[in-house]
Amino acid sequence: MKYYIIAGEASGDLHASNLMKQISEKDPEADFRFWGGDLMAAVGGKPVKHYRDLAFMGFLEVAKNIRTILRNIRFCKEDVAAFEPDALILVDYPGFNLRIAKWAKKVGIKVFYYISPQIWAWHSSRVQGIKASVDRMFVILPFEPEFYQKYEYPVDFVGHPLLDVTENYQASDDFHTKNRLPDKPIIGLFPGSRKQEITRMLSEMLQVVPHYPDYHFVIAGAPSQATAFYQPFLAQISAKNLSFISQQSYDLLSHAKAALVTSGTATLETALFKVPQVVCYKGGPINYWLARRLINVEYISLVNLIVDRPLVQELIQGELNTKQLRQGLDDILQAGKATEIKAGYDELILKLGQKGASERAAHLMVHYAKEN
Repeated sequence: MKYYIIAGEASGDLHASNLMKQISEKDPEADFRFWGGDLMAAVGGKPVKHYRDLAFMGFLEVAKNIRTILRNIRFCKEDVAAFEPDALILVDYPGFNLRIAKWAKKVGIKVFYYISPQIWAWHSSRVQGIKASVDRMFVILPFEPEFYQKYEYPVDFVGHPLLDVTENYQASDDFHTKNRLPDKPIIGLFPGSRKQEITRMLSEMLQVVPHYPDYHFVIAGAPSQATAFYQPFLAQISAKNLSFISQQSYDLLSHAKAALVTSGTATLETALFKVPQVVCYKGGPINYWLARRLINVEYISLVNLIVDRPLVQELIQGELNTKQLRQGLDDILQAGKATEIKAGYDELILKLGQKGASERAAHLMVHYAKEN
């Protein structure tokens, strides 16, 4: 069968690549066409569009690039129609994918959605559009089936795909040597993957580095960004206890004692590697003002949302400053607090369900795709 897959971000590329592997096992004749990244390309060929050309963050950034976005939507519809897939698989990336879903349903294409938009966090009215446009929704967070049940929309909970990725990960034994890192405890800096968020987060995170000479800070470079993009930030600070690495985030988490992490999937990855963290978020003033009026959840980090309490500290907007970051970092570097956070991570892992999410999702998708 033919599968058209759209993933518009780095995390979507990861999860879609694992899904493609599992679909290929269930359907040896699977033919893929996709928007995504290098991980998906390693499974099924060259992407029609790479996700690094699709990432626009925030209301203003979207408004500035609206012509490009509309051009991409128009091209996507034409390309999907020409491919004539048995199933269109949309992976997260809701601003784009929900528009494509609405069109695809109207023209008779079967629509699957893997990794639900966070409509439980804001703009919940979108659930009506999902009910009308998406044939099957595959969710990965334990509280999502109950949310959708309130709207009489049955979904498939497959578990979280990161459980497979992190549990099976083999850390590099020569991480320190190959990256020329000193024999000091490591603090990881995870400023995000998009240029806008990296610009805001990394500048704040770097201010704490000179205050911890007994630790070595390591910036995790995003696979979607060139090393040259980070150079101006590194030039801002003349600290010897700072290094930059790229595309080694899981190795870094495997060796880190603590981390400062931009809100997003990385907070959950950090938790699965049992690393105490402070969660950071800072948006543009207008974006933040709008978001505050739209978001209806108590926490911004997936960690706190899943355990339903403030397990890890969240520093948001004005709270994200050097003083607060130092206080938060001092806290999680203490043995007692670190032990408390790690115990909470164990609880989180139990709530996420069993590993095998990609396999379960693939099995169901192939089954549903065959149905008339």
